[in-house]
Amino acid sequence: MALLSFYLTVQAQNIPTERQLIENTIQLYFDGWATGDSTKIGKAMHASCHLKNYRDGKFIEYSKKQYLSLLKHRVSPKNLQTRLVSVDITNNMGSAKVEISTGKDLFTDYFNLMKTSEGWVIADKISTNKPHKTFDINAIRPEKEIVFEGLKRPWSIAFMTEEDALVSEKDGDLVKINLLNKERTKINGFPADMSDSLIGFGDNTGRFEVVLDPDFIKNQFIYLSYAAQRGNLRTTKIIRATLSGSSLKGIKTLFVAEPYTTERYHYGGGMVFGEDGKLYFTIGERLFTEKDQPLIPIAQNIQDKRGKIYRINSDGTIPVDNPDFGSQAVPGLYAVGIRAAQGITVNKSSGTLWFTEHGTHQGDEINILKAGANYGWPVKTTGKYRYADFKPQSDSTVNYTDPLWYWPQTVAPTGLQFYSGNEFAIWNGNLIVGGLSRGSLWRMVIEGEKIISAEELFTDSRLRIRKVVQSPAGKLYLLSDEMNGKVIRIKNSLN
Repeated sequence: MALLSFYLTVQAQNIPTERQLIENTIQLYFDGWATGDSTKIGKAMHASCHLKNYRDGKFIEYSKKQYLSLLKHRVSPKNLQTRLVSVDITNNMGSAKVEISTGKDLFTDYFNLMKTSEGWVIADKISTNKPHKTFDINAIRPEKEIVFEGLKRPWSIAFMTEEDALVSEKDGDLVKINLLNKERTKINGFPADMSDSLIGFGDNTGRFEVVLDPDFIKNQFIYLSYAAQRGNLRTTKIIRATLSGSSLKGIKTLFVAEPYTTERYHYGGGMVFGEDGKLYFTIGERLFTEKDQPLIPIAQNIQDKRGKIYRINSDGTIPVDNPDFGSQAVPGLYAVGIRAAQGITVNKSSGTLWFTEHGTHQGDEINILKAGANYGWPVKTTGKYRYADFKPQSDSTVNYTDPLWYWPQTVAPTGLQFYSGNEFAIWNGNLIVGGLSRGSLWRMVIEGEKIISAEELFTDSRLRIRKVVQSPAGKLYLLSDEMNGKVIRIKNSLN
């Protein structure tokens, strides 16, 4: 059974997404257009496909057969550049905008697509072109555009479609928003043990991450992390629920980071599904100062649920291939030595998971998540301790994992995202990281498992950033951490 499970997992990881299948069809069209290859273009089009444009006051329409008859084999045009601008998919229907640039013209095509027994095909096409205009795919000028506001310190966003998303408000509700009509709907049925923030920016209590199940379209499962309260004590809780209309149903507790304590800091709560289909989440150590550390520091104690990163199945059970920390270890344990990690994301090109970590005075880090790793806190830090007299005892038998990156200043890094899109083509594969301190946004250039350079963006318009995320169509968005919280799109003004 284990071998079969492994085989099925590998097979699932190799199955292309619907977007990738559409991209394959459009690439076939690009290849055929470049050399006038009617066979390739014909394969990309459905038999009923018609092509239309409006030029010089005349409406022009071609059938597929008429259009293909106009094609002549040729050498690919000099300086040819093609790009897929956007894709939208609903079930077996979709639409796409593409651009083809030559030294002479910029062609813009809009495709209607449908998935048939032969795969995704172009059902219809409308087009236009502008002479003597080309584009530089590497030319960028990022600018901010507010697309939604009025959110109460939004912590996380999960896109259900290109326009509809769930947003968890740290100091408000779980809401569904629509970025087009600006509608906002409260999601009812959130657990009654949710603890509200009392003292504003110094209090980390509230709602945290919201994540969709990888099979959300079929099962409607969502995953939530939040500060749970019992009496006057609190801790981090992870739950799964079914989204039914505007309500949560069938709530199941997956993890409670006991013990409950009086501290209102460093809950963690970052969550992401890995490429392996497992749910990974961060739990903070909950202390404000090192003066309160027990003899065995919380983050180093494998019997204490705090200060760790976990890996579980979507139903809360423990994967059999998790690292072995010993019989006394907390179930689901994946890595230790964590102070206050929030952001965690997947580099889909490699399958690796990366996470941010809050230091005290400096010591903010970016790490790659490794099974069984010990990230050192509080024995090791790249910053300073809040309690200057704290003297941790190092264990020479432990192999502590150094951070991949750390800042010389306080950044308070939060949600992070590997960029993969066409709007900022030169950023492909870069890591975009938000920060709370001084309102920073960073672009990290990655080579393998190394950060080779870092650029701070928007230094003239700082805003506390809680989350960086891409929509299904690849648009880049930020969440601002403020009482009039905003969903901000990062646009390329040169497009």
